[in-house]
Amino acid sequence: MLWRDILRYEFLDNTVANYLWFAGILLFGFLFKTILSRLLSGLIFRLVKRFSQAENLPIFRRLLLQPLEVLLFLVFLYFAFKALDYPLDPTEAARKKDNFLRLFTFRTYQIFVISSLTWVVLRLIDFAGHIFSLRAERTASKLDDQLVPFFKDFTKVLVVLLSFLVMLGTVFGVNVAGLVAGLGVGGLAIAFAAKESIENLLASFTIFLDQPFVVGDLVQVADITGSVEKIGFRSTRIRTLEKSFVTLPNKFMIDKALNNLSLRTFRRADFMINLTYDTTSAQMRAIIRELQAYIDQHPRTNQDGRIRFSALGASSKDIMVLYFVATMDWNEYIDVKEEINYKIVDIVERNGAAFAFPSQTVYLQPPTLPDQKKPEQPTRPPFPDTDIR
Repeated sequence: MLWRDILRYEFLDNTVANYLWFAGILLFGFLFKTILSRLLSGLIFRLVKRFSQAENLPIFRRLLLQPLEVLLFLVFLYFAFKALDYPLDPTEAARKKDNFLRLFTFRTYQIFVISSLTWVVLRLIDFAGHIFSLRAERTASKLDDQLVPFFKDFTKVLVVLLSFLVMLGTVFGVNVAGLVAGLGVGGLAIAFAAKESIENLLASFTIFLDQPFVVGDLVQVADITGSVEKIGFRSTRIRTLEKSFVTLPNKFMIDKALNNLSLRTFRRADFMINLTYDTTSAQMRAIIRELQAYIDQHPRTNQDGRIRFSALGASSKDIMVLYFVATMDWNEYIDVKEEINYKIVDIVERNGAAFAFPSQTVYLQPPTLPDQKKPEQPTRPPFPDTDIR
């Protein structure tokens, strides 16, 4: 038969049938890698289902789908090349250092396989971190909320380091045991080069043990104020009041004076009420008395509030308003402050007083002629020239 002769035709030490098997395996792997990866991720999920819930399967598949596709395609690529005949097996060529092109191709393939396996393991760690994060959200303590991302990142670093050592030993034939032992000689130089990283790592353990702040706390360090969103093994991430994202080294967080604003039992409100100079003493006393009574009786303030006639300003009579709101929540604080501000406006208006604004009173004097008498000077008002009318 003609087609059998065509299949037996040899080219570069391989028949046409071998090349067809090679192309067919590659095509099958390319077309069905997504379906197979979904099936494989479902099988793997059954092994970890006891630690998770069924509704987490879409998240699990989304994390593993792409790395499993790459890994499965590499497996099909291996079997496709096994369908071809070589004068020398790639593994045998690696041992004998023969055929540079074949050896380079085989080493590259090994690097891709190790990298894809590492990718799968890293995605499994991400899924485990997601499960533990959900469990940490159900607890009242915030310590586990910051430990989960820390140990997730720490484990991923160890996996990448182990993968790198395996790659050195398997692909490049490096004596890993000797390399690790040799690190003791150059350990001092490496430690000096990684001085900042080591300091930040030790600072992260200090943060976990001493707990000056936890995830979710509102902190102020140097000139940065914001809410702590993540504590890593190298840095702490803060969402500022302007909604920007600031990353600070952990060493910076423990070396600088840190004010944990979330640990305050009260929030202070301190400002001035500026009234016009034509406000009488009786009106001032009535306003101060009513404001003091309202602050003392408010359910969200304590008894340390002070309303006092503070100063005679350049253009106003100033009343000091100082009180403390019993809350650590910012939104609740500004709601209470707004309520009290409305009450202040109501009390001032009910007592017939008015709020002052910066102004000046200018007295003009006409020029005096030589043959005219100098006009009498007006009586100076009892208050400064900067008066409000």
